[in-house]
Amino acid sequence: MRPPKARKIPVRLEKHGDVRIDNYYWLRERENQEVINYLNEENAYFEAQTKTYKSLEKTLFEEMKVRIKEDDESVPVYENGFYYQTKYLKGKEYPIHLRKKRLTDKPQVFIDENQLAQAYAYYKLTGLEVSPDNQMVVYGEDTTGRRQYTLRIKNIETGDYLPDEIPNTTGSAIWANDNQTLFYTRKDPVTLRAYRIYKHRLGTPVAQDELVYEEKDEIYDCFVTKSKSNRYIYIASFSTLTTEYRYIDADKPDQTFKIFAARQRGVEYNLFHQKDRFYILTNKDKATNFKLMQTSVDKTEMKNWQEVIPHRTDVMLEDAEIFEDFIVLQEREKGLNKLRIINNNSDFYVQFDEETYSLRFGYNPEMKTNKFRYVYNSMTTPSSVIEFDIHSRQKEILKEQEIPEPDFDKSNYKSMRLWVPSRDGKQIAVSVVYHKNTDISRANPLLLYGYGSYGITVDPGFSLTRLSLLNRGFIFAIAHIRGSEYLGRSWYEDGKLLKKKNTFNDFVDVAEYFIKNNYTTPSQLFGMGGSAGGLLMGAVMNQAPELFKGIVAQVPFVDVLTTMLDDSIPLTTGEYDEWGNPNEKKYYDYIKSYSPYDNIEAKEYPNLLVVTGLHDSQVQYWEPAKWVAKLRELKTDDNLLLLHTDMESGHGGASGRYKSLWDTARDYAFVIYLAEKKK
Repeated sequence: MRPPKARKIPVRLEKHGDVRIDNYYWLRERENQEVINYLNEENAYFEAQTKTYKSLEKTLFEEMKVRIKEDDESVPVYENGFYYQTKYLKGKEYPIHLRKKRLTDKPQVFIDENQLAQAYAYYKLTGLEVSPDNQMVVYGEDTTGRRQYTLRIKNIETGDYLPDEIPNTTGSAIWANDNQTLFYTRKDPVTLRAYRIYKHRLGTPVAQDELVYEEKDEIYDCFVTKSKSNRYIYIASFSTLTTEYRYIDADKPDQTFKIFAARQRGVEYNLFHQKDRFYILTNKDKATNFKLMQTSVDKTEMKNWQEVIPHRTDVMLEDAEIFEDFIVLQEREKGLNKLRIINNNSDFYVQFDEETYSLRFGYNPEMKTNKFRYVYNSMTTPSSVIEFDIHSRQKEILKEQEIPEPDFDKSNYKSMRLWVPSRDGKQIAVSVVYHKNTDISRANPLLLYGYGSYGITVDPGFSLTRLSLLNRGFIFAIAHIRGSEYLGRSWYEDGKLLKKKNTFNDFVDVAEYFIKNNYTTPSQLFGMGGSAGGLLMGAVMNQAPELFKGIVAQVPFVDVLTTMLDDSIPLTTGEYDEWGNPNEKKYYDYIKSYSPYDNIEAKEYPNLLVVTGLHDSQVQYWEPAKWVAKLRELKTDDNLLLLHTDMESGHGGASGRYKSLWDTARDYAFVIYLAEKKK
């Protein structure tokens, strides 16, 4: 079967006196049947080309499915008089939500996502929030994958739904303490920017909802949330670099929101309430790695903030969990997370033993307790929910991820952390995992994963699906490249704006290290990344195509310059502080120099699998579609070039726990097939 050939319709794009001709600009026309036909042709070509290894894909899916405990349930969480759980039933795609007064009671099912999802090819529920009197629940549902959620409200006791349905929201809503008032966030219908906060009274027409705040600066989004103490309702406005909070008393929903501390460009802060004070996690006063401050509830201006935990150049203060009598801080030092506990009598760290691992706070809704929960895992250790008693300093594993696969034994896998020198003298951390029978002193197939944007750190966690690679002799590695905050905020700052190419160079340097040190060879090395990690794949593929046998680019952000020049596209204006505003020539020139779509050349490229979703609201489907069309036109090799568009989903791929496994099986089958084909 011949590969599809998109029609060329030249469009002239001019900025700063520079002219670009885009032959595939027309693929943006979502309602054009010719565009849909082209995407369907690419999907048919994908199916024809992958027919050779469809049995492998099915085998991978079955392997992954066997590792899932199909009848599984979460650890009960006590909140406001009830124990809450989620539970999966065998063969079901989605969870059911349960609650009970006592642990010995029969649980009440108050939301069954399987019933709600029956009529849809895609279904996502989010933001489930129970009213303070425990009578009502509100949640958001998305049935297209475009992350435009409709809020629905259900009476838990009667099972009846209220007629109050609110479309085009972010999916979450906050109850005031009167149990009658909800605050929620609407999205701009075109750009999808979260920009307006409304107040809704139960039983009143949605059209009459009161607009309580509008964020008019287009580089900012906003959201509404509630303090853990349930004392305050917050509205937060945020951009990449700046934060501003407003607040009211949760008992008085008709109050006017007042500013906590006015926005100052470059100053970020997050709020936590405890008794008569607020704690503030902030980078104020050039605290690059953040510090903890406090102020009384009646003196919130920045001038009144007092330092609690100072800024440290070698430790990143990432998050905090506030309880009535103690504080838990999540810190990152030399790439690894730490938990620090502070109360009136002590200041100490929870101890961890593995060389490389991942942890995060669990759900801790109650203020009055001497215990807190966190979730721990590593590349070889399945995830565990752990409860820590701050008085006895004892850990209790409440639940360890159960893997039903008969032959699973975590001792069969080994992990390590490498430090790879970059071309400019930095040390790049790389987390590595492999099967104990894999001899890493000789060349092996290796899948190198990367992201490297927005300060998001891809921590070295456990993966059930990844075992299918490791059991076939693959080494899996995560390159903690610049653009993340793995080594603190400066590591992020050194991989954005006019330093963005450090991200790509770091990934290439890690790839070359693995080849030079005989972990793998170019005929066995594969790259993978999604979204901004897809941009990474595109840039690396242009820069050093000879290093890779194959690349998997998931929902890739590859038409960077055109997208960042179009402020009608969702998320564009809010991204200027990450990539730069190309309406300024220096950023235009720099982005153009690395944008994957603009730098395709007539040369050989690796085998490439590109996946996207028609309803993607973050990276529009046309970016990967245009990229593939232009590669088909210019590349000089006979390697595979495949585009798969999910016509029913968005940025996150398929919904449901089994459907999403098919996505992973598809991507892994591609690299395993290529690795085995070499043999």
